[in-house]
Amino acid sequence: MPSTLAMIQARMSSERLPGKVLVDIGGQTMLERVVRRVQQSQRITGLVVATTTNPADEAIVAECERLGVRSIRGSEEDVLGRFADAANAVGGDVFVRISADSPFVDADVIDLIINRFLAAEPPVDYASNKLEPTFPLGLDAEVFSRAALLKTAAEAKAPYERSHVTVYMYQHPELFSLLAVKSSRDLHSWRWTVDTPEDLEFARAVFDRLDGRNDFSWLEVVEVLERDPGLASINTHVSAKPLADG
Repeated sequence: MPSTLAMIQARMSSERLPGKVLVDIGGQTMLERVVRRVQQSQRITGLVVATTTNPADEAIVAECERLGVRSIRGSEEDVLGRFADAANAVGGDVFVRISADSPFVDADVIDLIINRFLAAEPPVDYASNKLEPTFPLGLDAEVFSRAALLKTAAEAKAPYERSHVTVYMYQHPELFSLLAVKSSRDLHSWRWTVDTPEDLEFARAVFDRLDGRNDFSWLEVVEVLERDPGLASINTHVSAKPLADG
């Protein structure tokens, strides 16, 4: 079986919520929540945090050391180059991109996408639940081959293509074979990512309802929100950040 490496994208600078990846959510940093939830995957064989050489991100490196996970530093603006350099440094055949502002990221969803990617016939270059989104925002996981990542890093030129790891892949279906992974129910209007103070309030409230655990399924969150719709209203009004803004 190919080695499958999770790469968690993390940096301290954030326009709407600076330092968000190390904010406290129920006694753990958001980065720890993400790491611990990704580590529950049955298909991932390794994990690395891809951060930057910005001095502010020394704090992320220190947190990774505390958590016992590897971190690799690279360009702050050229995120695609950062991922390609990290891939060359750590090896691996298949990569899973996860964002550090996704504390609800789900191991079962990750494994579903990996399984679909590996089983695709003919083989695909990229599989994700972002292509035809149906999962709540914040459960995003992107799976792609080493070859696809390195081809993208070599060919993508526009600044927004460099600041987003996979945009060149899924915007060029004539160059890359793509696979959309969907859920049976469209809940993409639900916002579970953390990019604003309201998002953080929402995340803290939900983790509190789930007793601060990291081993819950995303479907348990659905149940919590269906029992108490007022929780979802905390950040319903928050708009997604435009792609070109990075």
